[in-house]
Amino acid sequence: MISRTQGRSPAPPQGPVVIVVDDDADLRDALTSLFRSIGLEVVSFGSAPELLAAKLPDTPRCLVLDIRLPGVSGLDFQSQLQRSDLDLPIIFMTGHGDIPMTVRAMKAGAVDFLTKPFRDQDMLDAVSAAIEIDRTRRAEREAASHLRALYATLTERERQIMALVTSGLMNKQVAGEVGLSEITVKIHRGNVMRKMEAQSLADLVRMAEALGIRAAKG
Repeated sequence: MISRTQGRSPAPPQGPVVIVVDDDADLRDALTSLFRSIGLEVVSFGSAPELLAAKLPDTPRCLVLDIRLPGVSGLDFQSQLQRSDLDLPIIFMTGHGDIPMTVRAMKAGAVDFLTKPFRDQDMLDAVSAAIEIDRTRRAEREAASHLRALYATLTERERQIMALVTSGLMNKQVAGEVGLSEITVKIHRGNVMRKMEAQSLADLVRMAEALGIRAAKG
């Protein structure tokens, strides 16, 4: 009998994922066990190039990174990631940390910097904070993408009306600016509110600010 799962690829992780990069296999195994003990998915690599060559799960995630790696250092790899499409909150590990190294890592956006040997709970706390940061970033990017998609449904006239209305002009003033009747402006304004899924003018103003819309008054 053929197994129902035979020949199928493993299902991609649905929950948060911790990515571990360290050339110490024993430490990678220990961290994998630690993170899985609280229900986190883990993928681990022995070097930075291995990570870059891998297809990472697209789910809330963070990177636990050794500061001293074969080839590129952890700090240099952090710089590489910032220039790439991989936006990963990073927790650094080191057995040779010093203050300048810590300052450089934190200024570059690291979530935490843990000196080996570290307490399991300190690592778990740092990972929880990092995953929450990534989850928030993802939600913000998704909201921004949705907002741009809504704005793309507006006609050029509706965009013009939205810009003027959210700049603080009344319907009568908008009508004077664009050379339309006040009734026509009200119709366009209603269409804008509906298409942008705005519940109030305040909502629409916040959307305009997020989109960087500025009125070009005549």
